[in-house]
Amino acid sequence: MKKFVKKLTSVFLAIAILTIVTACGGNNGDTSGNGAVAENIAGEAGAEQGEAAGPATAAEGEKIINIGVTDSLGGVNPFAIDQTEINKHALDLMFLPLMELDKDLNFQGMLADSITTEDNIHFIVHVDDKATWSDGTPITAYDVEYSVMRYASPIVANTTLLLYAFEGTDDETGFVEEGATSMAGLTVLDDKTIQFTAKYPMALTTFQNSYARYLHVLPKHIIEKFDESSLMSNEWFNQPDVISGPYFMTGYDADHYISYTANADYWKGAPKIDKLNIKIVDGSQIYAGLQSGEIDITQHTMTAIPQEDYESIEALENVKVVYGSPVTNQSAFIQTANIPDARVRQALVYAIDRQQLVDQLLKGHGEVIDGFLSSASPFFDASVEPMEYNPEKAKELLTEAGWDGSQTLRFYVNSGDNTFVNGVQVIAAQWAAVGINVEITTVDLATLMETAGSTDYDIMAVQYTYAPVDPYPDVSWLLGGEGSWTGYYNDEVASALEGTQQTSDVSEIKEFYSIVDRKMQEDAAMFSVYVISAQGAVSNRVTGAEPSVYGFFNNVHNWDVTE
Repeated sequence: MKKFVKKLTSVFLAIAILTIVTACGGNNGDTSGNGAVAENIAGEAGAEQGEAAGPATAAEGEKIINIGVTDSLGGVNPFAIDQTEINKHALDLMFLPLMELDKDLNFQGMLADSITTEDNIHFIVHVDDKATWSDGTPITAYDVEYSVMRYASPIVANTTLLLYAFEGTDDETGFVEEGATSMAGLTVLDDKTIQFTAKYPMALTTFQNSYARYLHVLPKHIIEKFDESSLMSNEWFNQPDVISGPYFMTGYDADHYISYTANADYWKGAPKIDKLNIKIVDGSQIYAGLQSGEIDITQHTMTAIPQEDYESIEALENVKVVYGSPVTNQSAFIQTANIPDARVRQALVYAIDRQQLVDQLLKGHGEVIDGFLSSASPFFDASVEPMEYNPEKAKELLTEAGWDGSQTLRFYVNSGDNTFVNGVQVIAAQWAAVGINVEITTVDLATLMETAGSTDYDIMAVQYTYAPVDPYPDVSWLLGGEGSWTGYYNDEVASALEGTQQTSDVSEIKEFYSIVDRKMQEDAAMFSVYVISAQGAVSNRVTGAEPSVYGFFNNVHNWDVTE
């Protein structure tokens, strides 16, 4: 089971980090260093094509919306990209995932209208009876099967959706055997129904969040015409002419824009907006873009609005500001092998005035918690009260632990997170006040991830999103013992985490995660500095659309504008 957790987490770890660096307004939301986005011919061709075409413009009588983001696009080939937020959403507009979360963290059917399980092993996916491709061909379970088999093919060797968790795939690679035409963990039950079979118990929310949200189903009747070995670089993905979603992509430049035109035959209803642009800009340009009307809407996890611009944007009369649910955790991971005494680790937490950081750094747009789960999660336990700011308690614990103050702890921080770089100076001063000396090293995200992998640090801080409905893969890995970012392992914690996968009862799952969060207070292998509520904004001319952390594009076909 532990091996499975590590494999499962490796699929989504990059997503968790890449999604959240935007939230606190880094340099440019630049996350290109964390994990190499696979280079591919399709991406290069698309960029060239996009540079020539430029962003879409509205002809007379057409409606257009411009979405401002600060993440660079990795590409548009679902087999060849890391699914960061912008990459995922760029694909979602063309190829619907099976399911998506809505703004209230409920799972909403997209291509599928239901996913069920009776034993947390077998998952039954039913494709919506009304679902059709843009050329009128019905979307069936055979499209799902074919797509999964391509993701699992060692010939395609995709780098995005890894399928270690399901029967019939190799435990090490996540692939089926070369030339395989079927997979033990995949059974078509009828034209609209397919069953996935997992190797280990998996909570329904884990299946939905970790797989259903990221499985982009492709048209079998089109893709089967291509040689498998070409799928990682096939130019068809630059401008797919058969899609399941609301918008056709018309061009892109990975660093500047993605342009779309409406799919008039979208099976959920023709979009009211004729054209969309996702404009990729520097965070410092967001305010001016909203003010001028060149940007109509921003979203919390794709748009890094600098903290210093929050109040200015709030003052704009032509936009509405919406703060997102608190999901971005400024987490500090302690390498417990280097700081083995839990009393010292607790002292690190007691010595920080975390509420002061929320009030001053985040202007109150955030919260203080202990452990992993914020108030956005259905499994959040409000009775787990955060450890107070108590420097005297910190000193007592250090004295008990025999701390003499001669040690210097190595603290690594992401240089791209300007807000936290400022905050860490306050933290270092508060630690010094109780006798803890730290050497702060600010590095870019790529270097920070390399350092995290080496475990050659004492404390490492990074923004991290633990999926509110499914924190299991990340938490299990982070507390997975030697080699993890904490080096921490505890049988009680491991048992509680496994328990989350063996029930669908929300109250039971909540109790299990409470055990984990309380244990983090006791052992302090990691701590949350604060959780961020990021700013989003929408023009007053836009109707039917509102920034939200999840579900932003779910009903994009109903977006409209008033002139």
